[in-house]
Amino acid sequence: MHRLNGVIQNPSAAAFDLGDRGLTLGDGLFETIAVFGGKPALLDRHLDRMIAAAAEIRLPVNRGLLEREVAALAGAGGDLVIRLTVTRGAGARGLAIPEGGSTTVIASSSPYPSSAMFTPVSLVTALVRRNPSSFASRAKTLSYLDNVLAYDAARSAGANDALMLNVSGRVACTSMANLFMVNKNLIVTPPIGEGVLPGVVRALVLELAPSVGLHPSERAMTPEEFADADAAFATNSVRLLTPVNAIDGEKKTGRGLGEAVIQRVAAAVAEACGATLQR
Repeated sequence: MHRLNGVIQNPSAAAFDLGDRGLTLGDGLFETIAVFGGKPALLDRHLDRMIAAAAEIRLPVNRGLLEREVAALAGAGGDLVIRLTVTRGAGARGLAIPEGGSTTVIASSSPYPSSAMFTPVSLVTALVRRNPSSFASRAKTLSYLDNVLAYDAARSAGANDALMLNVSGRVACTSMANLFMVNKNLIVTPPIGEGVLPGVVRALVLELAPSVGLHPSERAMTPEEFADADAAFATNSVRLLTPVNAIDGEKKTGRGLGEAVIQRVAAAVAEACGATLQR
């Protein structure tokens, strides 16, 4: 289902301004929200993140409207993926931010891809790097071409996703997920300042870790120590948590407590999100 500014649309016939800055400049934000049994997972966290990012770029966002759009789509029940897109709307040619313009809000839903949840992924290191000083590295903007190209290159190389480093050569994320490494009962993820998106499931894992006997840490990590960890996993809002089973063609089967740690974290995340953990 697709909705444009609160109205149900036929996506092939929706009236969309071709001068919209989301289309011409990538001037906008989006959120992707998993819905399990008709209940949006971590909705407040998603909206908090969008509102905070919008404030940084002076993009007016009506939280109440977004909540209503999510409710309208989730009301169909079942397991879904909802995407909220907010653009700055139409504007004159050029880069100047228009004053007093009207934002465009697009809300859409699609069936939840259950086969993706908790399914192991292989990674290959991308050539494109994350820039920690860029707003686009810490927000879900419509300017997603770096991620698209990194993902495409990884798929062409036979991997499931790209391992993206930052401009200093340290581990940042994948094209669509945050990363954690596991060493005994310690789980480590790069801090936001490394060019990392403040993922909602990332934050959830850091909060839940002590409750399942783990010690969470945020610090910079090199590709070598990431590859040499007992185990590694990726987190995002749709797949929730996925073990990493290979990096640059080298299989990563997990050592010591690594696999057991991932299973404990996955179970806690699934429960918090209202999802069913597939075994």
